[in-house]
Amino acid sequence: MATPEIFKLLLDQNVPIAVARWLRSTKSDWSVVHTSEVGLSGAPDDVVFAWAQQEKAAVLTFDEDFADRRAFSVSEHFGIIRLRVWPTTVEEVQSGISRLIASIDVVELPRSLVIIDKKKIRIRRYP
Repeated sequence: MATPEIFKLLLDQNVPIAVARWLRSTKSDWSVVHTSEVGLSGAPDDVVFAWAQQEKAAVLTFDEDFADRRAFSVSEHFGIIRLRVWPTTVEEVQSGISRLIASIDVVELPRSLVIIDKKKIRIRRYP
């Protein structure tokens, strides 16, 4: 799977839209959209995932179901970033994403599952 020219990120509906606005100002070279901005409010996970794959976008979510590789095949996705920060405030999310930005090149994200928690970032890459 080829890496997209511009890194695209879809924020799931459980991620505050304020995070999308912050990311757009922080990473102006990324294409960042929120599910509510593309008509996916209330959409089930499989529909959100399918949209992301069509757009060649990674998914940023709090939803642990996206980390289940039986449901969302790693050979087919452009990256899943699962947030495991608590509390789930905008500030905690921004802190976790800032650590991710500082530690990984986005070209590593396709077919990877990234888990961001309060203290560390785990990356599982699949061939």
